[in-house]
Amino acid sequence: MIKPFFLTLFSLISTISFSQHQELNNKIKSVISNKNATVGVAIIYDAKDTLTVNNDHKYPTMSVYKFFQALNILDYMDKHNISLDTEIYIKKEDLKEGTYSPLRDKSPKGEFNMSLRELIQYTASHSDNNISNLFFRSLIGPKMTDLYFRSLGIHNFEIVSSEETMSLDFSNQYQNWITPLEATRILEMFRKEELLSPDYNNFLRQAMIDTKSGQDKVKALLPKNTVVVHKTGMSFRNKEGLRAADNDLAIVYLPNGKQFSIAVFIMNSKESDKTNASIIAEISKLAYDYFNKK
Repeated sequence: MIKPFFLTLFSLISTISFSQHQELNNKIKSVISNKNATVGVAIIYDAKDTLTVNNDHKYPTMSVYKFFQALNILDYMDKHNISLDTEIYIKKEDLKEGTYSPLRDKSPKGEFNMSLRELIQYTASHSDNNISNLFFRSLIGPKMTDLYFRSLGIHNFEIVSSEETMSLDFSNQYQNWITPLEATRILEMFRKEELLSPDYNNFLRQAMIDTKSGQDKVKALLPKNTVVVHKTGMSFRNKEGLRAADNDLAIVYLPNGKQFSIAVFIMNSKESDKTNASIIAEISKLAYDYFNKK
């Protein structure tokens, strides 16, 4: 459940000037220099130290918003005592062709019941576009998700479109946006268990640990057994080869017992997918090495 003091999170997070983390700031800027892309970074370490680079842009969320969507759905379920085992009927027409959908690939004919537990795992762990669209159509729409986060004190963002809408035109991919810092603030609320009761919180946490996408991003250069709770998001490219966004949002657990939340959002990139992933991986490793010494 949302704790009465959740808004105090923002007073606890002190934005540390770059001069106090100059070494890390310089290394991050070195990674992103001379790249044909805009790269935004936000890191919150130990619930208070905050570092941002290029935060003042509207970065397309792409599938990162599915984490926000899952939080809103689970909050509604939590407040209304709806079990994760509650089933929804999946029709064939819910499993549309021409979009990323592991569930459709597995069961293309539809016409079956599936629990909310499994469906949320398909969006949070597997980034299934069809299930995200289904949730927006039949449970809680984009507008209500947007209002939910505004009620928590999050402002530098917009959630207005489904995957279905974004797929209609390249420019539509910019409709859902957020700054890296706001994204990490939401992640911190989740990490501190200020949004959901423990059962729902632990369920979503594990679903995001089990995320299959983005193995070449935040996790790629970290020690093998590092616990990473994350959600990725990537746009399609236009005919000129521009990728609107390539993102990873994560909580990283350190050997020193601390954690940091990190958002690395890449916008308007003409770099290769390999280079985009490498940017995210290198910045994550820099943060890991830097804060693990603290």
